[in-house]
Amino acid sequence: MDYLPMFAKLEGRPVLLVGGGEVALRKARLLLAAGARLTLVSPELEPEFSEFTGRFTHLAERFTPAHLAGQILVVAATDNLEVNALVYQSANQLGLFVNVVDDPKRSSFIFPSIIDRSPLMVAVSSGGKAPVLVRLLRERLESLLPRHLGGLTELSGRVRDKAKRVLSSISDRRRFWERAFASNTLASLIEKEDWQGAEQWLSDGLDQAKSEVGEVVLVGAGPGDPGLLTLKALQQIQQAEVVLYDQLVSAEILDLVRRDATLVSVGKKAGAHSVPQEETNRLLVEYAKAGNRVVRLKGGDPFMFGRGGEELEVLADEGIPFSVVPGITAAAGATAYAGIPLTHRDYAQSAVFITGHCQKEGKEPDWQQLAATSQTLVIYMGLMRSEHIQQQLVDHGRSQATPIAIIERGTTSRQRVLTGTLADLAELAKQAVSPSLIVIGEVVALRERLAWFGEKSGQQNANPDLDGSDLKLVQLA
Repeated sequence: MDYLPMFAKLEGRPVLLVGGGEVALRKARLLLAAGARLTLVSPELEPEFSEFTGRFTHLAERFTPAHLAGQILVVAATDNLEVNALVYQSANQLGLFVNVVDDPKRSSFIFPSIIDRSPLMVAVSSGGKAPVLVRLLRERLESLLPRHLGGLTELSGRVRDKAKRVLSSISDRRRFWERAFASNTLASLIEKEDWQGAEQWLSDGLDQAKSEVGEVVLVGAGPGDPGLLTLKALQQIQQAEVVLYDQLVSAEILDLVRRDATLVSVGKKAGAHSVPQEETNRLLVEYAKAGNRVVRLKGGDPFMFGRGGEELEVLADEGIPFSVVPGITAAAGATAYAGIPLTHRDYAQSAVFITGHCQKEGKEPDWQQLAATSQTLVIYMGLMRSEHIQQQLVDHGRSQATPIAIIERGTTSRQRVLTGTLADLAELAKQAVSPSLIVIGEVVALRERLAWFGEKSGQQNANPDLDGSDLKLVQLA
């Protein structure tokens, strides 16, 4: 971090500005708006300075180090390099913060680009390295931040003392404000500038907040690439006080969770259930009943072989409020990144998703139906039973020459795709690691033309009859 972002209170405090041209005028406007007691040193001033008559002290002379006496902040805004250098050296010797306009190397502080929604302020800076980029960001933020945010900030300040009296814990107050700011009711009152009604709504909400139980949001984290998180998923994990996550959730996504949230790993990885489902259910109930905003974060989509429905049933039985944020399931995300369309008019008119895990009491799926042609079969968690899957599909009529792919760590920088035929499935599975997705169907042959994510790094022969191509071990960067 090149600079520590901070907001300085300059109301009534002495600040020296050296220069009297157009650049100095811009800095004077900014410093006076912040309430600084401004002294301006310059032999001459631009005529526009007359708009501030009586609001600053003008010394019509050249700068000398003596002008720094009693100042807390110094700005040099002249077009004379020697004067600017003298200001910098003199201020530096006295330990004063100094800014030389458009000269970051001679500045111990810089002026950021400001989005003013007073008393709410947003500042953006590149440390002087990319001013055009900063300007573009500022324009974007100006369009995103509504004008009424300043009024909302003032309103929050008026209600803050009551919030401290009514809600003793910081987490309870945080939860109240997050829910209030996310409310459509409050937004509607603010847009109509009904400040009295908005203040009453907040006050009534505080009276009710004392008895509120927490809530659980079941969130799908997608297949791995943080860019595939939905906007709502990102909002939820940044508002959560407690996050219970599976091992399939990538470290990059966990980095997006708010810094002060409690992170609880509940395992849930094929062949390695570090936390029993019953314990996960108990933790969800316990954290929610303690009044927390809980996010249950699952890889892919929580309702796609994620046991999300079972967890919500427990919450419903306990009377705990909950909601669901769907995620992109691995079948959709990993196949897209591998260049394999799930359906195609010429090859597959349907897609079937199944899990490789045994059903309760060892009940087998309908292999006759799964072996049907003109459909794509996607198998989650199927590596350990790949030999059984291969045998059952062949026994029930699926051709051994059917193209297949195993997508390992789909959508991430470590994605790896192995392709071959159904006859190769068991052998290919030995080369793959979890988490992997098995895709079976004629659409896999399209990968040769449609693969787009990463680069092919190697090939090895397995079945030269697969649509004229070899078995491929493809490492995607």
